[in-house]
Amino acid sequence: MRPATTVRWIAVLWAAATALPGIASAQSAAEFFRGKRINMYVSSTVGGGYDQYSRLLAKHIVRYIPGEPTIIVQNMPGAEGIKAANYIFTVAPQDGTAIGALSRNIGLVQLYEAGNPAIQFDARKMHWLGSPQQEVGTGLFSTRRGLRSIDDLKTREVTASSTSRNAPTSVYPRMLNALYGTKLKPIEGYPGSPESLIAFERGEVEAYVSGGTSAPTLARMVAQVESGNAKVFVQMGMKRMARFSDIPTAIDLVSSPEHKRMFEIVFTDQVMGRPFVVAPAVPADRVAVLRAAFDATMKDATFLAEAKQQKMEIDPVSGAAINALLERVYTAPPEVIARIRTLVK
Repeated sequence: MRPATTVRWIAVLWAAATALPGIASAQSAAEFFRGKRINMYVSSTVGGGYDQYSRLLAKHIVRYIPGEPTIIVQNMPGAEGIKAANYIFTVAPQDGTAIGALSRNIGLVQLYEAGNPAIQFDARKMHWLGSPQQEVGTGLFSTRRGLRSIDDLKTREVTASSTSRNAPTSVYPRMLNALYGTKLKPIEGYPGSPESLIAFERGEVEAYVSGGTSAPTLARMVAQVESGNAKVFVQMGMKRMARFSDIPTAIDLVSSPEHKRMFEIVFTDQVMGRPFVVAPAVPADRVAVLRAAFDATMKDATFLAEAKQQKMEIDPVSGAAINALLERVYTAPPEVIARIRTLVK
């Protein structure tokens, strides 16, 4: 081979070699998932909203993950999502084959319980894939106990069913008590949202303040309202649901700008809705593949048609937006964070 030809070939090989890292990375992510089994860990019991969204997503997202891996949904309830979040962060494979379908409160639990040894994860370090829905919770009270308006909740103690102290079903009532003057008393220990609502329907408690309102939950609430057994008294989120457009949000109820800001921070988890996440050590190219698959699924006609059939709202937020939102919340003024911690603990 002549010297000039040799030089040209060396230049070509060098150019190819410098381009390889990006190509290899993209190929490795695409090839990695081929034939793999992805476990999706749902941090709630079977039959609730988280479970419903998780199973629908698992069914459709596989078509957008290169290699079309199998996704198996497993329920891992416990401590209002902390158990599943700890598992994803510290135990599960850090390679993209473990996805957490976490409770929305997981984003803020460190804010509320700084220093809690039970929390073994950092929500800001995890890679959020996105949420198919931005949530609005609903406060419901029983009319069978003489309650007629939200002002009645200020006159005496009113029990409300909840799963655990760090759950929205306990945090939101305590926020309403401190910032609006209600006297809600969370009764904790129910295994999940469906069981908490059943307790309300059976008359075990007088109120139920939901963290979110899935299609099954909404249908049961509407049935209670239409029967005359219950009334909706507040909505817990950044916006009002169309179904209860005449019912104020907690932000609407309070007049102090400081109180409004505190509710807005607390309602960060409502924007997160039904979030999906992978661990911090998952390679960036695989995170990108999973985020792209999630975003594509949110626009998929078949997915949207099935969601509509199941009366599931789709109002997605991206994974990158969730990570950015959490970063803004955790860098809020220390005095505001301190006040929120005092109110919800």
